[in-house]
Amino acid sequence: MNPKVFACFAGVLLALIAAVNADVSHLVQENPVTEVCLRCICDASSGCDPTVRCSGESCGMFRITWAYWADAGKPVLPGDAPESQAAYANCANDPQCAASTVQGYMRKFGQDCNGDGIIDCLDHAAIHKLGGYGCKNTVPVAYQTKVDQCIHYAAGTQI
Repeated sequence: MNPKVFACFAGVLLALIAAVNADVSHLVQENPVTEVCLRCICDASSGCDPTVRCSGESCGMFRITWAYWADAGKPVLPGDAPESQAAYANCANDPQCAASTVQGYMRKFGQDCNGDGIIDCLDHAAIHKLGGYGCKNTVPVAYQTKVDQCIHYAAGTQI
C-alpha cells in the first residue's frame, strides 16, 4: 500500500474512532420533561395530592418505586445520602425531589414510545407508567385519559 494512502486511511480511521468515543452527554436535555408535563404525570399518578406517602411499592405524588428512583440516579434531599435507609422515601415523598427523580429517569430512558417521531409528554407519561423498557406497550386507559385531559387543559402551553 502506498504510504500516503496508508497515512490518509489511518488518519480517517483515528478520526472515526474519536467521533465514536466522543462525549455526547451535552446532547441530552438537562430537564427533558416540561413543568406542564410533570404536572400532568403527577395528576394522572395520584391527583397530585401532596399528602400521598408510601403505600405498597410506590411513594409520593408521582408514585415512584425504589427501582425507578435508583434508575434515576438516586437523587436525595439536602443532607441525605443515597445509601441512607430513608433516602428513597424521603425523596419520593418530597415534590421537588420527586420531580428531579422523574427528570433523571427520563434522561436515562427518554424515547419515542408512540412512534410519532418526537419525544414529548405523551412519551414521558408512558415511560413513567410503564417503565423505560415497556413504554411501547398499551398505557392503562384511566391513566392515559387523565394525561390527555391535562394536556388538553394546558393547551397553548409548552407540553
